[in-house]
Amino acid sequence: MLLEINNLFFSHTKDKPLFQNLNLRFEEGRIIALAGESGCGKSTLLSLIYGLLDWESGEIIFNGTRLLGPKGNLVPGEAEMKFVAQNFDLMPYATVAENVGKFISNINLSQKKETVMELLEVVGLQEFANVLPKYLSGGQQQRVAIARALSVLPKLLILDEPFSNLDFPRKIELRERLFRYVKQHGISLIISTHELQDIMPWLDQIVILQDGRLIQNDSPEQTYKHPYNSYVAKLFGEVNIFSESEATNFQLPKFSYYPKEIKVTENGHQAEVLESRFAGNYYWNKIRVKNKDLVVYTDEKLNGIISVSFI
Repeated sequence: MLLEINNLFFSHTKDKPLFQNLNLRFEEGRIIALAGESGCGKSTLLSLIYGLLDWESGEIIFNGTRLLGPKGNLVPGEAEMKFVAQNFDLMPYATVAENVGKFISNINLSQKKETVMELLEVVGLQEFANVLPKYLSGGQQQRVAIARALSVLPKLLILDEPFSNLDFPRKIELRERLFRYVKQHGISLIISTHELQDIMPWLDQIVILQDGRLIQNDSPEQTYKHPYNSYVAKLFGEVNIFSESEATNFQLPKFSYYPKEIKVTENGHQAEVLESRFAGNYYWNKIRVKNKDLVVYTDEKLNGIISVSFI
C-alpha cells in the first residue's frame, strides 16, 4: 500500500472540525482523483498528506513510513513526494529550462538538458525554454511547476487543480501527455479536480469528499453509473435528479439519470418539448414529463409531443 490515512482528525478552528475519523487507502501506480465541491476539504487533505499542515490525531503512512507533519520536519514536505499547489514557487530570475532542471544532477549536463527538454515537451512548453517565468501566463507557470515536479520521478505526485488555469485546447493536450508520462514511469498520482469528466478516461480511482466526509471511493465506472447520492451525480455534469416519490411515480430503479440516459422511443412516457437547442455534439432539450422538467441530449432537434424511456 502506497498511502494510508487512518482515523484522521483535523480542524482549521477548534469549534469546526473538517476531518473526523477519515480513513483512506491508495495503492501504488494508480491515478486517483480527489473530487468534490469547493470547500469540501480537497486542498486541505493534499496539504496534510504532503506535510504542510499538522493534524490533531490519527496517522498518515507513506510507503510504510509514518509521516510526522510540520512538527516533525524542519523543512516542509515529504521525501519521494512532489506537490504542485496553486502557488508555483518558481525561481523568478531563472529560465523555464533552469526551473525545470532545478532538482536534476549536473554530473551529466547533456543528459540533464535532454531530460529537461523531454519534460518541457510533456507540458507543451519547449519553445519557452529560455524565457523567464514572469513573461508566462498563470497556466504556463503551472505547467513549468508540473515539469519540475516530474523531473525527480517521485513515488507520489500530488496536483491541486492542475488544469484550472488552462484553456480547453491546452487542457486536452496536457492531460493525455501527463497521464501517459506518469504511467510509463510508475509514478502514482493524486489529482484534485472539480472537472471529473475531463480526466475520467485516465483515472483508476475516484475519491469523493463532502464537507470533510468520505462519500464515495470507487472506480470511475462504478462512481459514474452508481453515484452514492445526488451530490456525487452532479459532479459529473448535468443530471436529472428524482426524489423517492418521483422515482416511484416514474417506476424508476434509481434516483439519477444523465441526459444521455433518457431516449426518445416509440413507446414510453409522453413528454412535451419545451426547448431544443444546438450544443455542438448534441441537441440540448428541456422536456416536461408528468409535470417534471428534464434535460435530454439527442442527435436531432426535437419539437412537439414525443415519447421517452429511461435507459
